[in-house]
Amino acid sequence: MLFPDSQKIVLASGNQGKIKEIHAILGNYNIITQQEFNVEEADETGSTFIENAIIKARNAALHTNLPAIADDSGLIVDALNGAPGVLSARYAGTHANDKDNLQKLLTDMETIPDNQRSARFICVIVLMRHANDPFPIICQASWEGTILKREQGSNGFGYDPIFWLPNENCSSAELNATRKNQLSHRGQALRQLSQLT
Repeated sequence: MLFPDSQKIVLASGNQGKIKEIHAILGNYNIITQQEFNVEEADETGSTFIENAIIKARNAALHTNLPAIADDSGLIVDALNGAPGVLSARYAGTHANDKDNLQKLLTDMETIPDNQRSARFICVIVLMRHANDPFPIICQASWEGTILKREQGSNGFGYDPIFWLPNENCSSAELNATRKNQLSHRGQALRQLSQLT
């Protein structure tokens, strides 16, 4: 293992949905959220998921002097040239919530035919041993699906209610937490990380 079991690792996220999923998958690590150290969230100024994950991990490591994990993830819709992309959490504006973002995406997709609604969730997980780590561990994964025309299901968060999974015959928001963590972009990336560390 890269770290002893007792080593604290800071999670650079305030997103409760992400925190819950990360704890469920990396439960054998001593992960503490950056809120417990009163670390403010970093400005996500990168143009890619990797850049934003590094910015967030470096910020958390810098302010806590501990190793840090950061997740940057989002939804890429082919018919929208990759939008919402890195702006997934802010798609409807800087102060938008999940519902606002989801509704904007549904509106933007209104005229897109069924056979052109392909999309994927992307997740990048970065682990930095310290703020100046020149070689951070980077894990990334994707999860293929299509965009529904209306919400289905009440589990999950973000765009889950409109992300259709043909192989499961349901939306991401209709999966239970265990099944979602088995399939999802975040689950895949976190398992890569756990194998590397």
